[in-house]
Amino acid sequence: MRMSRFNIVSLVFGIAFLYLPILIVMIYSFNASKLVTVWGGFSTQWYRGLLANKPLMDAAFVSLRVALASALGATIIGTMAALALRRHRRFVGRGLFAFMLFVPLVLPEIMTGLSLLLLFVALDWDRGFWTITLAHMAFTTSFVAFIVDARLADLDPSYEEAARDLGASPLSAFMRVTLPMILPAIAAGCLLAFTLSLDDLVIASFTSGPGATTLPMRLYGQMRLGVTPEINAASTVLIVSVTLIVIVVAWLTRRHRQA
Repeated sequence: MRMSRFNIVSLVFGIAFLYLPILIVMIYSFNASKLVTVWGGFSTQWYRGLLANKPLMDAAFVSLRVALASALGATIIGTMAALALRRHRRFVGRGLFAFMLFVPLVLPEIMTGLSLLLLFVALDWDRGFWTITLAHMAFTTSFVAFIVDARLADLDPSYEEAARDLGASPLSAFMRVTLPMILPAIAAGCLLAFTLSLDDLVIASFTSGPGATTLPMRLYGQMRLGVTPEINAASTVLIVSVTLIVIVVAWLTRRHRQA
């Protein structure tokens, strides 16, 4: 079916509205001029300057550490939760467990951040690296569980049952049969959790403390004083990194759906 002119124009304007500002940021990150709105020629000096910017590099290192730790924890917990929901259809509190597991998918991030802040204050925990990590883990576990659960729903249980009939233990059947079949979904969930943690600003702002400033927080703090080409360069690096990870996640998701 051919698209009407109105639909084509609406699509073009919609894509331009969403991605044109990002494209402008990426273009002006190669601006030789210190003035953000004045093009002074092509240059990569601001990318070289990032390596010498210690506050930005420290923030990037914190973001990577938080993203790796929270993604690993969310992948383990999310996979186990998805297995519990899919393998055990009847247990007391299953409906409540499923509701509590997936509610962060639709809960506004500001509510998640505020509730976790109140929790950490009530527990008298010093906010820093580990509070951000736990907060991101709580936020991203739902996404991992959702992706793994979708894969388990399409998985034929007869494969694992055949392995059990041939003498394999439950753990051996899971490790040798089920795990390899759901591994692309687990990897996709892990990468998605890593991306969400790396890109998060709201939840990290509520749960961070001294010495634990993430890259999005650092960029936002500097932008309040004025946008510089160096900020454009850092934003471009973050955008490209997240885009590549999302592409890999989409490829893995498509792969395990066709499997």
